[in-house]
Amino acid sequence: MNINHLLTQSREIWWEEKLNLSQIIVRLWKVFWDLCRWERDAIKDKDTHTDEDLKKELWNIIFSTIRWCDDLWYNPEECIEIAIKAQKKFVKK
Repeated sequence: MNINHLLTQSREIWWEEKLNLSQIIVRLWKVFWDLCRWERDAIKDKDTHTDEDLKKELWNIIFSTIRWCDDLWYNPEECIEIAIKAQKKFVKK
């Protein structure tokens, strides 16, 4: 599994629809909210809170972000490299 393959799969699912930053933020918030609800672990949600559900939400962020980088005309691999450098720099502080 590589980044370009994931981007191709994403385009097969979502066609060529390109989102703008505002649309991306709304969708990212939805997945973030799902993670928050998972962590809150309310009684009404206990039946759906499985490891598979948590993995699904984390993969939604990863898989969607690859497409969103491309939607904004950024190279997803370059974005990942920038993030890796930024995290390494942060840890060194």
